[in-house]
Amino acid sequence: MTKWVYTFGDGAAEGSAGDKNLLGGKGANLAEMCALGLPVPPGFSITTQACNHFYANGRQYPAELRAQVEAALAHVGAITGRAFGDKSNALLVSVRSGARASMP
Repeated sequence: MTKWVYTFGDGAAEGSAGDKNLLGGKGANLAEMCALGLPVPPGFSITTQACNHFYANGRQYPAELRAQVEAALAHVGAITGRAFGDKSNALLVSVRSGARASMP
């Protein structure tokens, strides 16, 4: 099974600064800062391979992507003590795009 989602937070990260082609610049840098012990809110990156798959397969997401995103949201929720979709204890998220290389 292909890994489409990489998590970071609570002092651990599945990626690193060397993964810019896979995680994009923002994702790789967030993972690296987390691994270095800097204060980074927990989160996750969807790989650039997921984007490639989307365009190469008639704009269809990889079959495993939804489950991996749900697991990543649960991971972030476990760290923060909140739950995505919970009205009384909502996990609020921010979505940012990131390319392999920054463009001017």
